[in-house]
Amino acid sequence: MFKQTEEHVTDMSFKRKIIIKDDPILLAKQAAEIFVASASRSVDKRGRFSVAISGGSTPRRMHKMLAREPYILNIPWGKIHIFWVDERCVSQNSHKSNYGTAKRDFINEVPISKTQVHLIACELSPEMSAKEYQKILSDFFSFEPARIPRFDLIYLGMGADGHIASLFPGQKTICEKEKLVVDVKGGDPNVNRISMTLPLLNQARHIVFLITGEEKARTVQTVLEDRKIRLPAKKIQPQNGRLTWLLDRGAASFLSEDLHHDKVNE
Repeated sequence: MFKQTEEHVTDMSFKRKIIIKDDPILLAKQAAEIFVASASRSVDKRGRFSVAISGGSTPRRMHKMLAREPYILNIPWGKIHIFWVDERCVSQNSHKSNYGTAKRDFINEVPISKTQVHLIACELSPEMSAKEYQKILSDFFSFEPARIPRFDLIYLGMGADGHIASLFPGQKTICEKEKLVVDVKGGDPNVNRISMTLPLLNQARHIVFLITGEEKARTVQTVLEDRKIRLPAKKIQPQNGRLTWLLDRGAASFLSEDLHHDKVNE
């Protein structure tokens, strides 16, 4: 079983912050500002910035902003390393490909080397593709077999069913404790997928949920207010890290009044 590194073991708590923006555009701007600030801080402290991004429609606004001023000018692109929290096993040219979409939205538009873009390749079988991506993580972070790598920043979306990455309710992969990356089948479209697991996600220094739309408001309320529910999104609890819920008014529309503003739980 993987062990936490020494810098994690003394404090298992995490800070949660809820930020509510009036609309998806303001939410995207806030997400882009978090990217810029985290990149700058990480490069200053550790000499590089490791970020894992998600697919779906919500982060696309942020991705496109990163390739435009003022953000593109304030990001140390030569020190940025981009990973994906999950990927559908489809052609990279497909509009369902997380990598392909991000490539069109911003990667092709920013000064970043191909060696700094660590896509999930699904050219092998799903099982072998998952093992290959775990090896990519191992090579990049140079961690021992019993250690879990720590991303500087991870962006997550959430499905209306409470799934995160490609970890779906009721599937055994949500309980995975040994592997950092798994293969799974499910979701919409119902295809083979490769996904990071909870042990890896929860080691991040900062995790940011990006959620928009009233169709997800009930799930947001359930995850944030119902202590008994064990949806996948509820299991995101960074080990000695920070968790930010970045919501638009629609997604936050069912939250209780005491959560309907910026709030930090420590």
